[in-house]
Amino acid sequence: MDTPPLPFSARLRAATQGAHAAAEGQRYVTALVAGELDLAGYLDLVVQHHALYQALESAAEAMRSDPVAGGFVDDALTRLPALEADLTELAGPDWALRTAPHPATVAYADRIRAVAGTSPVRFIAHHYTRYLGDLSGGLYIGRAVARRYGLTDGSGVAFYAFDLITRPKAYKEAYRARLDALRLSPADEAALLDEVLLAYRHNTAVFAALARHVPDGPEITEAVA
Repeated sequence: MDTPPLPFSARLRAATQGAHAAAEGQRYVTALVAGELDLAGYLDLVVQHHALYQALESAAEAMRSDPVAGGFVDDALTRLPALEADLTELAGPDWALRTAPHPATVAYADRIRAVAGTSPVRFIAHHYTRYLGDLSGGLYIGRAVARRYGLTDGSGVAFYAFDLITRPKAYKEAYRARLDALRLSPADEAALLDEVLLAYRHNTAVFAALARHVPDGPEITEAVA
């Protein structure tokens, strides 16, 4: 008997496992979770997140009524208000005048703007990479950051609190079911996979830029092609 093909979500997860591990294994991430950075090192991550989610959530509005991508747009995932609250808490009400994204973040945000507002499958790729990561390792990072940096009242870590998603595991399972229900051509599947891999490379480059905050020096990574 022939083995049934793996669902698309399983194939996508398997094909990107190495890239995902490379991003999560960056020295900045381990130092942040271990509490080895000062608060400015954490604040810098929040600044980068704001630039990225500004681009992604703008694309989400453009895709809200799209027959392919619209089913992934969910206000329960929206992060911009939480990020702006975190920046106000950590850097003051004039944070926008005193902070700026790194060039690696600008390149990542520019890529999202270039493709996610017009290509449904590439929008899904960036949406999947960011939000499923937020609901997986991101929740662990949020708890660690709150504990390590004395933000246990929730102030400064609102980004990691999905108040409208009470069961993250069930939400992720439903999300993967939506991926599996997509009727994509082989070319569209390939484009989605390629864009997820590119998103992970961009994310790794952002973490490498943030490694300037790590006490033992910067981390070297290849530029995103």
